[in-house]
Amino acid sequence: MRRALPVLLAVAVAAAVVVGLTQTGGRTTAAKGPRYDPQGALKALKGAPAPLAALHGQASALLGGDLRAFRARLKALRGHPVVVNKWGSWCGPCRAEFPVFQRAGAEHGRTVAFLGVDGADNHGDASAFLRQFPVTYPSYVDHDENIARFLGAPNNYPITIFVDARGHVVMRHAGPYQSPEELGRDIKRYLGA
Repeated sequence: MRRALPVLLAVAVAAAVVVGLTQTGGRTTAAKGPRYDPQGALKALKGAPAPLAALHGQASALLGGDLRAFRARLKALRGHPVVVNKWGSWCGPCRAEFPVFQRAGAEHGRTVAFLGVDGADNHGDASAFLRQFPVTYPSYVDHDENIARFLGAPNNYPITIFVDARGHVVMRHAGPYQSPEELGRDIKRYLGA
């Protein structure tokens, strides 16, 4: 048994490393690129069309109202493509992916609407998460996953849903995006933006 203990310990450590890497998608995007400047990002989005500017005015806000409010917002965004990111502060892959959405929201936010859907989370943790990872758009609280079901999003996290300018879901992407370029390619491919 004494000889087996070091081997078992090594296996346990290796398993912990593998689990940790799978929780972050194998790598973290937070350390890549220049430091994100939320005020600079919002400043760069000045002059966006009114429906998109309204989103920027609610940057990093957690909005209530559940499915009714979310559907009303989608209706107000008709004519603009929408990228919806389903996330949770407790979700390791969501944490790894959020810097991608920070940069993509700033880069594409004058032509594409971004919305977050915070599911299965508590308000305090979600608010703290958005202070740590501010974005140029709001997130809707979705405790009961009604918004996620409406969008046809599976139960796993994160999920990104692409909604065309007519309001139709055209793509659901399961798992984290690894870079702003990867997300940008899908925005162009599925939304033509």
